[in-house]
Formats: sequence, C-alpha cells, structure tokens
Amino acid sequence: MRALACRQRGIGFLGIVLIAAGVILAAILGMKVVPAYVHSAQMAQIFRTIASDPAMQNASVREIKDSYIRRANVNYITDITAEDIEISKEDGRLSLSTSYSVRIPLVGNITLLLEFNPSSS
Repeated sequence: MRALACRQRGIGFLGIVLIAAGVILAAILGMKVVPAYVHSAQMAQIFRTIASDPAMQNASVREIKDSYIRRANVNYITDITAEDIEISKEDGRLSLSTSYSVRIPLVGNITLLLEFNPSSS
C-alpha cells in the first residue's frame, strides 16, 4: 500500500493540456449555440405577448405581423420574418407559431443544425 502511494504523482502536463482543450472547445461551442436558443425563447415570448394582448384578438393579419416586426426589431431577431409566422384562431384565441432551423458552422465542413418551433401556446 505504501509503495503505491509513493508512485502516485497527480496529473501531468499532458493531462492539463487535454483538459484545458476540452474546456475551451466546450466554451466555444456554447458561445455559438446559446444565442440561437435565446432568440427562440425571445420569439416564443413575443408570440405569447401578442396572443394575450386584447387589442390583437380582433386585429388583422397585417396588424399582427406589424406588431411582431416592431417587437422583433427591439430584440434584434432576424432568424425569421413576419411572413414566416403562422397565425390562426383556435376556440376564439389567437395562436402564433413558426418553424425554422439554424445552421451553425463549427470547423471546416462540420455544421450543427438546430431546429426550433416557437409558438404562443
């Protein structure tokens, strides 16, 4: 038992370099992916806000899309346009939804594809 304890030295230089490289790669991947999820959450929040607004319940499709455009400009959302939004009335309630994908180039020809479906419900 004592002989094994003497031979243990801890982590070596190569181990530290490999761990640091893994942490750096995870951080870079996170910095590329997180904004796409934030924009999707913001779009869902905009959809919920518009759908719950009493003034929008009887609004025309053009007025609803204009409301989305104004709110999206405030949050710098450029992933979808107002033309990509599906607007419907279900049981007298306004419902907004869309479906889109985001391609994030990682390294060389490796690309990450994320698909989102934000909605007001």
